[in-house]
Amino acid sequence: MSVVGAQLFIKPMQPSASVSPGIQRRHTLPASEVRPLNAQDAISVFEIEREAFISVSGDCPLHLDEVRHFLTLCPEWSMGWFEEGRLVAFIIGSLWDQDRLTTEALTLHKPRGSTVHIHILAVHRTFRQQGKGPILMWRYLQHLRCLPSVRRAVLMCEDFLVPFYRKSGFKVLGRCAITVANLTFTEMWYPISGHAYMRRNSEAIRFPQHPLTLPLTKTDEHVDV
Repeated sequence: MSVVGAQLFIKPMQPSASVSPGIQRRHTLPASEVRPLNAQDAISVFEIEREAFISVSGDCPLHLDEVRHFLTLCPEWSMGWFEEGRLVAFIIGSLWDQDRLTTEALTLHKPRGSTVHIHILAVHRTFRQQGKGPILMWRYLQHLRCLPSVRRAVLMCEDFLVPFYRKSGFKVLGRCAITVANLTFTEMWYPISGHAYMRRNSEAIRFPQHPLTLPLTKTDEHVDV
């Protein structure tokens, strides 16, 4: 357990006139893409989450109805990595409006908040040990930098995951006030910056009302955060 708006956007790649139709189709339907999740993705999300967490913690950070709740209420704060249409990794977040997490943060979305609460990051078992978790977190945090209203991201995690999130730039806030059964958690935070840069370049970057896919490149598969 860790980790309105704007949507992911990048100008679609336009194939040159000399590219064959087969290659054009691959650009149109990329083998890998990142996009916001929606309620239709809830079952796939929960299946990955259940397998990832039940064996380690004995419970899921979000149950299926809670997954549906957040993906219906605030899907723009989620991110899913798909390969050939199959969900392989995801993040679910929501907005929070207090300095520290409380039990209410587990189920509430505060649209006026400036803190993004990352509820969960999980990777399908078949795709683990490939760096997909850190890459997806890096992309998510870069996306948050594009949103002027966001000031920081927070999450809660078990102690053994602290080094993992530190590698992504998160800092320890201290013990989390939330406990689940016998589990205790560390609360961590990540400062969001870059707002001035984004304002200066606001004419070049647009965030449409409807989600657009963001194809992954080969370079992304070697990002080390």
